[in-house]
Amino acid sequence: MKKTIAAISIAIIGSLACPVFLTAAEEKEETVKMSDLPAAVQTTIKDKAGSNEIVKIEKKTEEGKTVYEAVVNKKGTEWSIEVDANGKFLKQCKESEEKGEKGEKY
Repeated sequence: MKKTIAAISIAIIGSLACPVFLTAAEEKEETVKMSDLPAAVQTTIKDKAGSNEIVKIEKKTEEGKTVYEAVVNKKGTEWSIEVDANGKFLKQCKESEEKGEKGEKY
C-alpha cells in the first residue's frame, strides 16, 4: 500500500512540474540578422515595418513552431511584429505590453 501511495505521489508531482519544464524549453530565443531569415519572413517584416527602424529580430519556438519577432521603433514607440517560418503575419502589439506580460527587459 505504501508503494502505491508513493508511486501516485511521484506521478502527481511529476505531472505538475512537467509543464514548467516544457514551457521553459519552448521559450528559447536567439537574436538573428535580417539576412539570416527566410525570404518570405524578410518580406513580411519589411512590409509591416515600413520605413521604421527595426531594432532587433529574434527567432523563437512557441508550441513547437518557429516564430520570428521583430521589434520596430515607430515614432518612439517599440512594436513587436510576429511572423511564422513561412512568412505569415501572426500579430503586432506594443513591445511594452508584451514585456509586461513576460516581465522582460532588454
